[in-house]
Amino acid sequence: MATPNPYPRERAAPLAAGETIAALATPPGRGAIAIVRCSGCDVRRIAATIFRAASRGPLRSREVRFGRVVDPAGHTIDQAMALLLAAPATPTGEDVLELHLHGSPVVVRETLAAAMAAGARMALPGEFTRRAFLNGKLDLSQAEAVADLIEAEHRGAARAAEARLDGALRDAVRALRDPLDAALEELSASVDFPDEVPAPDPAALEALLQALREGVAELRASWEMGRLLREGLAAAIVGPPNAGKSSLLNALLGEERALVSAQAGTTRDTLDGQTVIDGVLVRLIDTAGLRRTDEAVEAAGIARARRAAAEASLLVVVLDGSQPLGEEGRAVLEQTNGRRRLLLFNKADAGDAGWKEWLEAPEVLGSETTIFGSVLRSADVEGVRRAIASLGWDDVAPDPARPHLASAWQAQAVEGALAAFDRALEVLRAGHPADVCVGDLVEASASLGQLSGEAVTEQLIESIFARFCIGK
Repeated sequence: MATPNPYPRERAAPLAAGETIAALATPPGRGAIAIVRCSGCDVRRIAATIFRAASRGPLRSREVRFGRVVDPAGHTIDQAMALLLAAPATPTGEDVLELHLHGSPVVVRETLAAAMAAGARMALPGEFTRRAFLNGKLDLSQAEAVADLIEAEHRGAARAAEARLDGALRDAVRALRDPLDAALEELSASVDFPDEVPAPDPAALEALLQALREGVAELRASWEMGRLLREGLAAAIVGPPNAGKSSLLNALLGEERALVSAQAGTTRDTLDGQTVIDGVLVRLIDTAGLRRTDEAVEAAGIARARRAAAEASLLVVVLDGSQPLGEEGRAVLEQTNGRRRLLLFNKADAGDAGWKEWLEAPEVLGSETTIFGSVLRSADVEGVRRAIASLGWDDVAPDPARPHLASAWQAQAVEGALAAFDRALEVLRAGHPADVCVGDLVEASASLGQLSGEAVTEQLIESIFARFCIGK
């Protein structure tokens, strides 16, 4: 027989009834349309107070009605469309009212004031999504994906957020946590009713925990992919003066972003640009040429270039392949040695002296990623893009549809689950009774539960929803 799990999943308490919130759900400022959204138990009464439908009868759920929004004195604020959504089949799990207005800041301000006068209060940042989470419409990973989708700067980040919003991470966690909780129930039953429920087979339990640990380890490995999709890849373009760094930046961006001159030292400061490669945002940082100088402004630019190079995930080292490397070129190669880097020997259309010098150097390794070409040739620029992709994400293009971790707190939760699994496996391999590892398995379950919000602190919830804007 089975007994209830003595270690049930924690769930956030349902939202307390009584407060109805209102906020602008579209961007502030002038526009064609503005939407004021209300959510809560008083929505129907507020709708009856501030909206006058052109046709007779009360608002019905999921039926759009034309009418007027009025102030407390009954004066018309605006003509509008009203949409009532009845709980619980709504985004927040509560009654929801949307007023579609003309996009005037004055109209929005007066409409919100009318809603406040009718009993609503102004929503806090992220409160609509938070109510959706607390009322079981979203888990915590999906709620955070809403903020990531809003902040996405490129298609890869948007697709990754959409996958988590669709429940990809939730389903992956559930596939791990459900068999773990079933094992906990079996363990608790064998302890409570030893005459009726046999103890789990230690070998079978160990095999299960090892398989679950491997699944959690895969989630941990996905953190780097998630960070790459969310934040992009920072690539610093470095090298000696007049090697073609700014020309490469312009070629990769497809626009004249940086000033190009035959005079060495034209670039005095870092210059950023963004492009997308394989659906991943790449933040390119053009830097001042690295060389010795006594000129104060150029020296400050070189110092910034070194800082940008130190912080970048990838270095694109540009050298003049048509000329001997010289002291400056060799110094750049030495300073960037050991970093993840792409070496571009530029100006192939003008000669190959520097390229041959590199090939003949005794320290050249076959694994070094090098390109001999010209930023003036589109085929060579495309080769640079492919090389950035190969080095930037280890030859495997990130797949936004795969379950992945997207934030540091999620990675920390997974690390906690891994440590708990390791302790439990150590107990079983040492020959101890299976019930000795119950505490570790409970901890593993709770750590995984943080990802969905089923076992999470109020402080974490506050920090996540603080990212949201008012009205979302």
